[in-house]
Amino acid sequence: MLGKNPATGQTEGSMTKKTHDADVTFIQALAELLRENDLSELEVRRDYGESDSLKVRVSRKAEVVTMVNAAPAAAAAPVAAAPAAPAAAPASADPASDPGAITSPMVGTVYMAAEPGAAAFVSVGDVVTEGQTLLIIEAMKTMNQIPSPRAGKVKRILVSDGSPVEFGEPLVILE
Repeated sequence: MLGKNPATGQTEGSMTKKTHDADVTFIQALAELLRENDLSELEVRRDYGESDSLKVRVSRKAEVVTMVNAAPAAAAAPVAAAPAAPAAAPASADPASDPGAITSPMVGTVYMAAEPGAAAFVSVGDVVTEGQTLLIIEAMKTMNQIPSPRAGKVKRILVSDGSPVEFGEPLVILE
């Protein structure tokens, strides 16, 4: 049996359900905003009080919604994944299975050039040599150059400047 919260006068179970329903509606609105504005990621923090907040990260790339509720008494329910980004005429069904795929050795943020405004390390159609820098991945405030493991021609670049990447995610495809 659920008791009444003396501070609010509401039944505790209904208060949690109302908060949960409002959070789900909020997350769905964020996912819609992400899709409508062609964004790859959106992170928002909502403060409900001094010790109660909601932090939401919606990402089209990983197709996940992360919900962290800072209130220890509140129970967070699983949330549906954000809508997937529409595919832009993929050359192959799964770029990771391409034999020329160069995958990310770490989790981080991709940078295609040494500094903002500089020319990209590589472009589609460039011929690269073994050891040539393809891009940089920033992980834990460290810039890590990602070298080409072999010589070849850049067939596809699968990531964009400033985008987050996961370990093992395909970055570039060489011919």
